[in-house]
Amino acid sequence: MSREDLANLIFPNITKTVADYEKEYPARNLKEGAMVTRFAPSPTGFMHIGNFLAVVIDYVMAKNSQGVFYLRNEDTDQAREVEGAIEYIRQVLTHYDMNPDEYEYRDINETKGNYGPYIQSERKEIYQAFIKQLLIEGKAYPCFLTQEEMDSIRESQARDKRRIGIYGRFAKYRDLAVEEAIERIKNGEKYTIRLKSSGDFNRKFKFNDLVNGEMEFPENDIDIPIMKSSNGLPTYHFAHLVDDYLMHTTHVVRGQEWISSIPIHYELFKTFGFKMPKYVHIPLILKKDGEKVRKISKRLDPEARMSYYEEKGYPTLAVIEAIMTIANSNYEAWREGHPDALFTDFTFSPKKMSASGALFDLDKLDNISKNYISHLTKEEVYEGVLNWSKKYDLGFNEILKKYPDYSKEIYNIEREQKKPRKDYRYYSEIKAKTWYMYDEYFQDIKYDFLNYDLEEVKKVLKTYIDNNCFVESDTQEEWFNKMKSICADLGYAREVKEYKENPDKYKGNIIDISNIIRISLTTLDNTPNLYNIMQILGKDRIIARFSKILN
Repeated sequence: MSREDLANLIFPNITKTVADYEKEYPARNLKEGAMVTRFAPSPTGFMHIGNFLAVVIDYVMAKNSQGVFYLRNEDTDQAREVEGAIEYIRQVLTHYDMNPDEYEYRDINETKGNYGPYIQSERKEIYQAFIKQLLIEGKAYPCFLTQEEMDSIRESQARDKRRIGIYGRFAKYRDLAVEEAIERIKNGEKYTIRLKSSGDFNRKFKFNDLVNGEMEFPENDIDIPIMKSSNGLPTYHFAHLVDDYLMHTTHVVRGQEWISSIPIHYELFKTFGFKMPKYVHIPLILKKDGEKVRKISKRLDPEARMSYYEEKGYPTLAVIEAIMTIANSNYEAWREGHPDALFTDFTFSPKKMSASGALFDLDKLDNISKNYISHLTKEEVYEGVLNWSKKYDLGFNEILKKYPDYSKEIYNIEREQKKPRKDYRYYSEIKAKTWYMYDEYFQDIKYDFLNYDLEEVKKVLKTYIDNNCFVESDTQEEWFNKMKSICADLGYAREVKEYKENPDKYKGNIIDISNIIRISLTTLDNTPNLYNIMQILGKDRIIARFSKILN
């Protein structure tokens, strides 16, 4: 019996060869230098900030080079798959408008691209064709080690302080006769398929990582499993080889934790004689925790989850800008020189990425977001709050839809200036900073007039109304002068300077009159420009709110 008999016994339905698939997946017709990148998440958990850093880099590299960015779902580890994880990946990519050029979305039954399927569990026959070729060539073999035997090998290796794995004398079935392997399979014995490694651990090879530069590794001599026995699906390492080869991936962007896998991937590509893609091993995302700097944690840090930024209502471009600043050290200088450019116009350079770790600072994101929102039009701010509240605050959403023009004017306060107001970090806090402008929230409110006596407050408000101090057509100067005009009757100084020169002569000054009016209209003693607020509220609302206190 031959190795081909063994391969046909294991894969009786696999008739296509590696050469057949190479014809089905021809080289991409792209311009020279175009990059083909992929985001290839495993649906074993929800998307985190490290995933998103990889997405942004993938997207920028592909778009800047007029290449292709595609999504591939790596679901071979089906036992650990988290329900809803794949759907959430689509939602995040859609939310940030970084939609792949090629993808497959089962939940909405939508596929785009000629290099699919883009879900690994649907590519089983392709992987098996590649494994079948290795069996025929004697570069892979069925391994009948039981779980008990595997555990025993690991224990002995750990006890003797040896490397963990199936290599050398531990590779018990590496040279098993074909006839015996066939007989065992026919008898129903369970097995996995392992690569027959040709590496020598005592021999080194050089590898160029685009972030870390030239690195040196010992060759892989472990007979790694390439197909699981339970479902016929390949291991991650083997699927990575086949997919990136057939899909013509030019650059693989992934976390530093995968650096230890380089010897395995190097050997797999060498075994088939395939050219490896270039690798960009991105650093860990760090955060400051008091005096310490540590790895950001999905368990400890809410900002590690991508859902955090959507729930808060950070503008998508603000989040992307913050990520770009940690992706490349020269991004901020580039942005200063190209304030109106798209972030995809930036040429990402892996060499300008810190290999030791990327410090992600929420305060920096807040500043970026404040600046971004401050330059939006009132219509854009309104749309941002409206879209956020549609998912996270339906009551507020209904009020926004009820008063669209009124809301836009609220969000325009102190916006049309040389230095626009920068007080909104994200859309979720806009309600907390503007609620008092909406009558629906101005019910059963409690006032704290600070040190002002309630009777004095009423006297100021009645005088203000009786003297018709608010006229909607007045300029800010006219409005302020009318407020000054009632100071003498109430016993207050028209100017702060007057009060300071002779404090015993007055109850207070014009600032106190302003404060009383401000608190009466908003319950707050610190707000944006009072004149603007009153102009938007209008005379009827002003009188109604004053009347609540007077009555």
